[in-house]
Amino acid sequence: MFSSNPFVTLSEVISPAMMQGYIVLMVLLVVGGTILDMLHKKSAKYFFENAKKAQKSAKRSVSSGEKMSIAASVLVNEVLTSGEFSNPRRRLSHLLTMYGTIIFIVTTAIMVFSPESTSTLLPQLWHIGALMLAVGGYWFWLFIRVDVSAEGLPWFRFERADLFILSLLATSTFALIWSFTGGGLSVFFALFILSSTVLFGGVYWSKFAHMFFKPAAAHQKKITVADGSRENLPPDYDLTDPEVQRKFPDIPTYMGKNPPNMGLCIKAERPNHY
Repeated sequence: MFSSNPFVTLSEVISPAMMQGYIVLMVLLVVGGTILDMLHKKSAKYFFENAKKAQKSAKRSVSSGEKMSIAASVLVNEVLTSGEFSNPRRRLSHLLTMYGTIIFIVTTAIMVFSPESTSTLLPQLWHIGALMLAVGGYWFWLFIRVDVSAEGLPWFRFERADLFILSLLATSTFALIWSFTGGGLSVFFALFILSSTVLFGGVYWSKFAHMFFKPAAAHQKKITVADGSRENLPPDYDLTDPEVQRKFPDIPTYMGKNPPNMGLCIKAERPNHY
């Protein structure tokens, strides 16, 4: 199963042109849904206006080399390694889901557009990607979701915001079952196509567009720290600094001249009190 291309068997009953047309249609749905989402939420407009506003408060100019260094840092930390997740379980789940999705979608496109390829590597990567996606996604859905682990809500609670992750999980699950049962036209293939259509066609109602703005927002945030604008927020003070204590006399009055480091108390323990 892991070394066979299930789309080759499918091409005996469905022409490769139809399968390729379906993939092109899904790409158009993603592009169209993302654009509509940005227009509806005005996220792009807000992003650029916020960047201009921060630029007016800048205390220093950031060189091109520094901007490239910051961009490289964002690429490595926020994009490739998901370093913004301090919870290792959440981070590993996200990485499995993200890289599994990328491998699964890319190999699907290659195998559909090049069904004559006899390489066993692509089908193996296709199955591995689907398995990574399923493991990371189900781990997140059943054990890590905030509203389940922290708010004590049941794991089967469903809202429209869950459409993306559920359709993503359904796509990988039915794809694996379809391949395991021999491929071809079957109920599992129909469910695979249905779930993938919901996945790519439901971009407008999902957080898909957020994935494009997340790295850009992280980059802009680091730029505001570098140029001193800090999004008009106060700097991070050292409460033991005498200058800071003179500026804010309430600190030594109520906390002493050597205030204790309170730390991130919210991360002191897992929220398992339900």
